Amino acid sequence: MASISRTNIVSWLFFSLLFVVSSLALSRPLVESSNTDQMYCNWMTKHGRVYKDSQEMAKRHKIFLENVKLIEDFNAQKDVGFKLAVNRFADMTNDEFRASLTGYKMESRVTKPNAGFRYSNDTNPPESIDWRKLGAVTPIKNQGSCGACWAFSAVGAVESINQIKNGKLVSLSEQQLVDCDVDGTNNGCNGGFMDDAFDFIVKNKGLATEEVYPYIGSDNGVCNDNKTLMVSATITGYEDVPGNNETALEMAVANQPVSVAVDAGGFKFQFYSYGIMSGFCSTQLNHGIIAVGYGQDYDSGRKYWLMKNSWGDNWGEDGYLRMAKDITYDEGMCGLAMIPSYPVV
Repeated sequence: MASISRTNIVSWLFFSLLFVVSSLALSRPLVESSNTDQMYCNWMTKHGRVYKDSQEMAKRHKIFLENVKLIEDFNAQKDVGFKLAVNRFADMTNDEFRASLTGYKMESRVTKPNAGFRYSNDTNPPESIDWRKLGAVTPIKNQGSCGACWAFSAVGAVESINQIKNGKLVSLSEQQLVDCDVDGTNNGCNGGFMDDAFDFIVKNKGLATEEVYPYIGSDNGVCNDNKTLMVSATITGYEDVPGNNETALEMAVANQPVSVAVDAGGFKFQFYSYGIMSGFCSTQLNHGIIAVGYGQDYDSGRKYWLMKNSWGDNWGEDGYLRMAKDITYDEGMCGLAMIPSYPVV
């Protein structure tokens, strides 16, 4: 039997894609189909999308077009203060997005006595701060399709406080939490809670580095005990910021990056591109991020929180998000002020 060349395979894939997209275009006006089909093909190439069959491609193409319309309609509004963009989540429904990209388990939170709030007397915080510029924030990471945002939020806060206290910034292991922090409420890629992650780190007497225990984006239920012994950074505990109090949160962030839970399930989060997120947002907390600063936009005068996310550096502002600060509601934008916490060294 003659072998199939690489060129023939590539050609077959190209014409298969062309057939599917052309078939989809028959039900739409020529100009519209030409523009959107080209956009979709370019998007697939950029993000390396490969679907199992033509039916799946047709389904994803339809979702893509619906999301593009949603984004365009939103961006057409005036004086909103931020923009959305067609990103790597554009072929996902919002339900699919929430299921795979969030993972904070609000329902599993156990109320514990607060160990205190050590920054309560810091009543004159700076007007702005950016811990990135102070060398206390590791590069943006990517949790992939694993709902381990809780681990990324907790680990990021631990990385920062160790740099602030010890002068050395080291990327620590989220995978260690995903694999090993399983005896309580935390459940790997199925979600967890930052405070419980801090508890685990204390009991384990620290975390290994990312290099020693690298992230794989999945949980197989196996904890590598040998790697967990190779501790690189430790904490002695954690404290909760007084809830529903942006002033208290500012006091805390002025001293160190803080783990924050937000409602990231809406389309604003899914397609956020740049600017200061504002407007209506639910407070059904489902995602862990890190407040790494705050400030005021020079052009608009709007105050904002600077948040580090874990969806890669091709989301938002190079992986970061600015959210409206000091809003009318005590809970803060998307609930960001409800239950923040920070590790203690």
